[in-house]
Amino acid sequence: MNMPPVDEEGYLIEPDDWNDDIAVEFARQENITLTDDHWYVLRFMRDYYAEHRVAVDARHVIKHIAEKYGAGSRNMLFELFPYGYVKQACKIAGMKRPRAWSTG
Repeated sequence: MNMPPVDEEGYLIEPDDWNDDIAVEFARQENITLTDDHWYVLRFMRDYYAEHRVAVDARHVIKHIAEKYGAGSRNMLFELFPYGYVKQACKIAGMKRPRAWSTG
């Protein structure tokens, strides 16, 4: 697979270069096998980016998950992406690394 350019930390330089194959490759690099739940989160993140041109904050993703899976799903984001929202979810979703956020 021909990967588009990434920064020194492995994040896409241009989020519009993202596609499903890139997500699968980034997930493989993070030792994550993407499930329907992962794709649900990634699609929401990509839709938010398409509309707002910025990465969605983790609290909005958690709220979106809770709307589908219920209030008991608050930790689901961190179960799906155990090394953190920025480190894994944002990278796999093709976002630029959010500089102002913590790495958690």
